[in-house]
Amino acid sequence: MATAADFSKHINEGYASKGESITLGGAILNGEPVADTFVKVPLKTLNRHGLIAGATGTGKTKTIQVLSEQLSSFGIPVLMMDIKGDFSGIAKEGEEKPFITERHAKINIPYSIASFPVELMSLSQQNGVRLRATVSEFGPVLFSRILDLNDTQTGVVSVIFKYCDDKQMPLLDLKDIKKVLNYITEEGKEEIEENYGKISTSTTGIILRKIIELEQQGGDLFFGEKSFEIDDLLRFDENGKGYVNIIRLTDIQDKPKLFSTFMLSLLAEIYQQMPEKGDAEQPELVIFIDEAHLIFNEASKALLDQIETIIKLIRSKGIGVYFVTQNPMDVPASVLAQLGLKIQHALRAFTANDRQAIKQTADNYPSSIYYKTDEVLTSLGIGEAFVTALNEKGIPTPLAATMMRAPMSRMDVLTDAEISEINVKSKLVRKYDEEIDRESAYEILAKKIESAVQQAEAQAEEAQTKEKKSNEPSTASVIGKSVVKVVTSATFIRGVFGVLSKIFRK
Repeated sequence: MATAADFSKHINEGYASKGESITLGGAILNGEPVADTFVKVPLKTLNRHGLIAGATGTGKTKTIQVLSEQLSSFGIPVLMMDIKGDFSGIAKEGEEKPFITERHAKINIPYSIASFPVELMSLSQQNGVRLRATVSEFGPVLFSRILDLNDTQTGVVSVIFKYCDDKQMPLLDLKDIKKVLNYITEEGKEEIEENYGKISTSTTGIILRKIIELEQQGGDLFFGEKSFEIDDLLRFDENGKGYVNIIRLTDIQDKPKLFSTFMLSLLAEIYQQMPEKGDAEQPELVIFIDEAHLIFNEASKALLDQIETIIKLIRSKGIGVYFVTQNPMDVPASVLAQLGLKIQHALRAFTANDRQAIKQTADNYPSSIYYKTDEVLTSLGIGEAFVTALNEKGIPTPLAATMMRAPMSRMDVLTDAEISEINVKSKLVRKYDEEIDRESAYEILAKKIESAVQQAEAQAEEAQTKEKKSNEPSTASVIGKSVVKVVTSATFIRGVFGVLSKIFRK
């Protein structure tokens, strides 16, 4: 039978590191923590991504809080998706309570209280730093994947982007691209066909409906200016602590399309802008995606492929991405295979499907002579979890049931007054508070249509003036009256673009 001494040596050797590391807690054997047996994660491997999973109420939120605190202490900024509004307490010092003191005495880790620098952000109209992006920044391929368009529809979106580039018409928000869609099927139809080929009105109709669907989920609030700059996520306070950037998403839980749109655009933007870091000693930024199933459940295959590709490539930029969900099966196997750190809190077995999920989860972890993994998964207490990580050589560490350390900051949400206090002091709130609506495709096309209408009206007025100057009726005057009627009709005004578009292109 394995002894505590053998177990302690096995864990301490498996989790040893030469560089800096984060201590998650103390290892457990036979339901009790073993003295001076610590579970650590090297900073060097935190860009290898990870998973934090477990049933509701098992301690996932506190685990994320502990990780964020430790990262911030090492000067590593954090970006956190806060779906339930649980994380804002990181901004305030915690309170040492008897159960915390007892827990830390068991794992022999000193406990102290601390607060950490926080920025509160929002995709909607909640108070905080407004996060926006322009349609142009997405590009035609990414924008099409978000809308789940087929190849033909994606081709039309590419034509729209090319047309707007050629005409120097910025695509900033959704009303811009909706205006262009209407224009190329009506007033500008001949211009588009002559220069870019024929476009089916049924195809543009489908694209328009998809955009309206995104708009109804809050996309009109997200797309626009001032566009958020990625460098503003990589900030430190005067003490060298990394900022914990908390995106408050409590009001978009029922808008998965907007959530997945934002996440994909953010990851793509970070990948494009961040320089290659290679084998760095610590990550540049760590991202926690809470309720990760909101991304994957609603994502199309094309979108999933895009996420998988970015996850594979983004770690070379020094970015670690951590998915947080109740069941690890919520994360596609292709993404799960990319994750280095796995923290698995307890799972509950109420049904046959639950038991099957527990067996599949157990199979995803390294085998251990010290645990029957599937049995321990259902018996872990609150604040306890199975942990396996990568050591500095990229080799998986031994599986360790772990009593997690407690957060140093407040384990509760901030009050409205405390949230207002943070926002009043924030430089980023002031920077991104202004909503800019500069001249873009919508305004340019509106002016173009108005100019064409005015020109058509002038032609009609000129024809009427000539008719009045004629003293005697003639065949010509009769024809002129007919021309006036045609010229002033809505049909003629739209048709005149076939001629005028050539003038505008010069």
